[in-house]
Amino acid sequence: MRFRAAMCLVTAASLALPLASLGRDKKEKPKSSSSPVIDSGSFGVFVKGQRVVTETFRIQQENGNSSIKSELREAAGSPPIDQKSDLELTGTGELLRYEWSQQGSAAGSLTVTPNNEFLIEKITTAASSKPAEQPFLMPSTTVILDNNFFVHREVLAWKYLSAACHLEGGSQQCQKDAAEFGVLVPQDRTSTRVRMELVGPERVAVRGQERELIRLNLTGDGFEWALWVDGANQFKLVRIAIPADNTEVVRD
Repeated sequence: MRFRAAMCLVTAASLALPLASLGRDKKEKPKSSSSPVIDSGSFGVFVKGQRVVTETFRIQQENGNSSIKSELREAAGSPPIDQKSDLELTGTGELLRYEWSQQGSAAGSLTVTPNNEFLIEKITTAASSKPAEQPFLMPSTTVILDNNFFVHREVLAWKYLSAACHLEGGSQQCQKDAAEFGVLVPQDRTSTRVRMELVGPERVAVRGQERELIRLNLTGDGFEWALWVDGANQFKLVRIAIPADNTEVVRD
């Protein structure tokens, strides 16, 4: 069943499951696969209808863990951007390591790793060779939502849907109760809480074509976003609307 395969994908633990094994009979042993890809592609970021950034991403299984890699490139005529991120999660969705780097005049890098009850962020800038260190009293289950990386919002949507939806009598059943998540924004060196809520199916225009997608609302301190995922295609993120910033994010 399409939904059954998708729900296997969106559970926190199954970010590390190969797509090739989804939907198979439990008695069938999956064929060996090297670093199966869960999702890959790119998002176009548009401000007032003009593309300003392209985010290229890849979510992949590596040794039973999940690797979410992303890279930002500016569109022609936009301010220079060259950023990369690499988020590593365990098979149960806990943080192993997060890395971010930027090239150019604003070059710098940071890492986030768990250490007992803390997340330890280390920041390196071009002006200093010695990393600055900042601890956060947060568990390893904390969600990373770094600036400009929209694939992190897809991972959060999967985490929310894994708890909100289940199979009952062979059909999809989803509760619309909102859920709160503790998140860390490494580039801002801040922690906060966000709220995600399932709105339901909507007809949405994507690149001039109307599609039926599932809407989620993501809100927090000073922001309101609308996310649309494709329930017919493993709940992949298709579109984000950020009205306050005249910004739209669309899967290419």
